[in-house]
Amino acid sequence: MRARRRLLGLTQQGLATACGVTFQQIQKYECASCRISAQMLWKLSCALEVDVSYFFAGLTQESFGAQKRRPILIAGGLSPSV
Repeated sequence: MRARRRLLGLTQQGLATACGVTFQQIQKYECASCRISAQMLWKLSCALEVDVSYFFAGLTQESFGAQKRRPILIAGGLSPSV
């Protein structure tokens, strides 16, 4: 995200304004110190003039390690594993 922002000549403040957040929030996204919602990912892709898939280029399932499926608690019991 930082590389694309810099390539476009945007400051953190400029990107933040385009996305409706503070520059501190953009700093957190760039440092991966907080998660990005799907809605914010969409806003970032529009502001950075890329498709949402840009943020996932080169990633594989192994990049995230083996994630075990676990049941989700719902009202009245457990749902099937997801």
